[in-house]
Amino acid sequence: MLSVLGLGPQIFVPRTRAASPLSPSNEKIQKAREVGLSVLKPSQRDLDYGFKLHAESLVFESYGFAPRAALDGAKFGVFAAGGATDAELADLREEMSMTRWATDAGERQEFLEAFRAAGVTCVFQNTGEEGSDPLRLIKRLARFTHATDLARADCFKAATPDDIVAAKKAGRQCLYFTTNGVPLRQQWESVRDELRLIRIFQELGVQMMHLTYNRRNPIGDGAGEPNDGGLSDFGHAVVAEMNRLGVIVDVAHSGWRTSLEAAQASKKPMVASHTTCGGLYKHFRGKPDETVKAICDTGGLIGICCIPRFLGANGDLGAFLDHVDYAVKKFGADHVAIGPDISYISRNEEAERAKVPKRKDGSSPVSAAGARWEHLWPADDYRPKPHADASLAWTNWPLYTVGLVQRGHSDAVIRKILGENMLRVARANFQHA
Repeated sequence: MLSVLGLGPQIFVPRTRAASPLSPSNEKIQKAREVGLSVLKPSQRDLDYGFKLHAESLVFESYGFAPRAALDGAKFGVFAAGGATDAELADLREEMSMTRWATDAGERQEFLEAFRAAGVTCVFQNTGEEGSDPLRLIKRLARFTHATDLARADCFKAATPDDIVAAKKAGRQCLYFTTNGVPLRQQWESVRDELRLIRIFQELGVQMMHLTYNRRNPIGDGAGEPNDGGLSDFGHAVVAEMNRLGVIVDVAHSGWRTSLEAAQASKKPMVASHTTCGGLYKHFRGKPDETVKAICDTGGLIGICCIPRFLGANGDLGAFLDHVDYAVKKFGADHVAIGPDISYISRNEEAERAKVPKRKDGSSPVSAAGARWEHLWPADDYRPKPHADASLAWTNWPLYTVGLVQRGHSDAVIRKILGENMLRVARANFQHA
């Protein structure tokens, strides 16, 4: 029995599922599940049916993050005491979150517990930092390559779409790599020279790239810019080269006009991998109907994200399902996916942070990094709801399916949304060398 944190009536999870990975013993995961259930209030039939359908389906999220490990507090503290700069500390913190699941037995267990609770086969994993500098982009790519090399028996790097299908059949987890930028040398000797690193990063495993992040770059304008000049002349060359190589074009963080013009230019299915429907709730990180239609007209899709402030005033699991419903009805079931853009964070994180000595001014070295330019957002009027984030927790993926069952979507439509659409787009772009 789940006591729904005082947010609603008690809801019973089927006894037959008590030992299932979809009903975990991890208390952090369980608490989030209680909140999600309090929003959905499913019948026993819908709960049973949704869990079963989720377990049977290929779940391939269109963009997101594998579970993040806790830092090693003792080692981090030694590094901080040794005079590491804020930038070095932020980098170490990130590295530990991305790789410790592969090197620490306790974090490996936490990682797998979360993955199995989510019932996800493949995450289209962000392996690049925001920007276009190749050295900046390659850092996370190296970390996820390192982790999946070390722990490939538990979670491996998928090199082809067929690897993802094989992972599902084998009951395994995998990551398919994307990056938050197109690698550009910015030496401008020629267009061809400037584009040559796209192929290199593809050979390293990157199958999808953001044209922009939130700010303007030589390709076009990001979603955070006050003015959107659209896809540049060079941007058209970038889209053509990505199409030629079979790298999926992603405009999730691009401005509305830039996204529209990229869709009009693309000859292959492209995506806005983690966004929302601007026709339902206008937010700069969503996409207007005209832009979404243009993306879908390429044979592509939009992935609905799980960021509360992008979903509307309520911002919870119900609001998320509203966006999925809207997209299915407006643009067709073949063009909708789920790109959560959130992650599970190890429940050991708080205890490990407590091991790091405070600085003389009382601040923690763990949170040393300040606000970063590309993360600045235009103002919005969102006010967080206490339950919203918990209801949309990454490990609540099975409840996303339960919610789709409740709303009357057919099994075939739900399977498309859960992963078949993203697999189709991946296959339509993928090319063997």
